[in-house]
Amino acid sequence: MRTLEKATHQQTRAYNSQLVLRTVYDRSTVSRSDIARATGLTRTSVSDLVAELIGSGLVEEVGRGPSTGGKAPILLQVAPRAREVIGVDLDGEAFTGLRVDLRGRVLHAAERSLAGADGRHALGLVLDLLDELTRSSPAPLLGNGIGTPGVIEATTGTVRWAANLDWADLPLGRLVAERYETPVNVGNDSQAAALAEYTFGAAPRPDNLVVVKIGQGIGAGIILGGRLYQGDGFGAGEIGHTTVVEAGEPCRCGGLGCLETVASMRAIVGRARHLAQHHSGSALAVDPASIDEARVVAAFDERDQLATMVVEDAARQLGRALAALVGTLNVRQIRIVGSITRFGDRWLEIVRREVREHALSLIAGDTVVTFGRSGEEIVALGAAALLMTRELGLSLAR
Repeated sequence: MRTLEKATHQQTRAYNSQLVLRTVYDRSTVSRSDIARATGLTRTSVSDLVAELIGSGLVEEVGRGPSTGGKAPILLQVAPRAREVIGVDLDGEAFTGLRVDLRGRVLHAAERSLAGADGRHALGLVLDLLDELTRSSPAPLLGNGIGTPGVIEATTGTVRWAANLDWADLPLGRLVAERYETPVNVGNDSQAAALAEYTFGAAPRPDNLVVVKIGQGIGAGIILGGRLYQGDGFGAGEIGHTTVVEAGEPCRCGGLGCLETVASMRAIVGRARHLAQHHSGSALAVDPASIDEARVVAAFDERDQLATMVVEDAARQLGRALAALVGTLNVRQIRIVGSITRFGDRWLEIVRREVREHALSLIAGDTVVTFGRSGEEIVALGAAALLMTRELGLSLAR
């Protein structure tokens, strides 16, 4: 057993500096005396640490607050443009990236079409996207946060496996760090989405939350006790690659009948293309090869019989998978994000019904399944938040 070591003075000072910075950040504007009361630090320590943070440009004085009888206190705030952060989302048919300030406000956005690229070509697109975002502002860059599908070794930023990009044991974090000479955080995209939804989603913020991201693939991000849970091997939430149909369709992971093969947007579009060839009465039968997400969504909205069958079948499979998640974790808040949400409340109600029917009723009755509220930029913002959390002890909280 490793013996616990006493923290050094430098470690204690670094911790206290992050504590002060987080207090200033969370309270928007605050005085030095209020920081001391909130943190339990002495006023002298707070004054010294604030002076260092002002010297680094992270904190600034913004005038005086109301007087309580003596001299009006000087108020402090985090300088939003003191550092900027890049967040990148590597899921879907295009790579998207944002450059944001320390309050999560988007300063520049960029995109690169994946167009079927994988392997080395996909890596080249990532670097090209980061090149543009890095050039977009002269402000100091805190670092790069990257959200990518697959199993990620979070401590090193190595992509152990990402089926959609044909990456295995890719040292993405090291490659990006060496190229830009800034800190890098590489995380699973669904886990990044969970952190963003936890930060930006509906108030009040729950202690426990599961965010299920469904687009080309399926994954879950899990927040337990207010902290992102990644699992012993960093693969927590890989529900898209659990078998739900014995001897089912081949999956990109090499398995058969995975949840992703029946409930993802990719699976829905693929099944609609296949079945439309034999359903002349469906609007989707007109040029089946050109069926895409937009056409399936439109047909479902118009209650087209084929689209309804395909989409509802997928919703039922997802609901049953979520029922297992409910029984395992008993997390009362489940939010669904990603392109699948375009199917709207009809689709969601089927998912909810399957959860109620396939989980213990006592637990399922307390479970709320809703759509997330963080928008299409959720993964990029979450990736930026992961980077900020690691480097400054902050999250992109409102």
